[in-house]
Amino acid sequence: MLENVKIVLVNTSHTGNIGSAARAMKTMGLSNLVLVDPVQPPDSHSSALAAGATDILGNAKIVSTLAEAIADCELSIAASARSRTLSWPMVDPRECGAKVVSEGKKHKVALVFGRENSGLTNEELQQCQFHVHIPANPDYSSLNLAMAVQTLSYEVRMQFLEQQDKKDEVIETDYPTGEQLEGFYTHLEESLMHTGFMIKQHPGQVIPKLRRLFNRARPDSHELNILRGILTSITKTNK
Repeated sequence: MLENVKIVLVNTSHTGNIGSAARAMKTMGLSNLVLVDPVQPPDSHSSALAAGATDILGNAKIVSTLAEAIADCELSIAASARSRTLSWPMVDPRECGAKVVSEGKKHKVALVFGRENSGLTNEELQQCQFHVHIPANPDYSSLNLAMAVQTLSYEVRMQFLEQQDKKDEVIETDYPTGEQLEGFYTHLEESLMHTGFMIKQHPGQVIPKLRRLFNRARPDSHELNILRGILTSITKTNK
């Protein structure tokens, strides 16, 4: 199950943080590291701070965009250090660990972490079904990247160990991957432009709010196919 869990680091500035994150992962039994557009690839400084987790660095996958990193994931949870103008389905670290372990029995899942100084952009956050916030001391909430990775990886491991003693229950629902969801959102936006509901020059917040709605509803693969069929019928009718 733990092999289905990706730790995704977006645009990491310091190579040492990549190594420290790899060390945090290995202590909790996670091994799947994906780097999205790092400022520099892992180097000797990364290896030094990995402290024995150089195998994770050596197998790390480097991609250009977050969409590419989570394209095959049925569940993505983004770490967010602050509230956003557009609220999103939220989980705490313990709930995050439970969701990752529950769905990771059958699906690929991703825990997504942003830049050291600014976190994830709104666009990147909106590509994930849930956000997770670590409730650190509000008077001093300075968690570095590796600490955040360690905290959430620990919650995943604790849930994993707890469920080892329970009857193995596999999630039967098939959820769409990140790539399939992005295809749906593109189809949705094109359909709304076609019907005149949205104006290309002034799209407003329609799509981000619809993303939030569908993330909250969490349609499964069959339901998503129905939605896309509806969109196709609408565009055919309006030709």
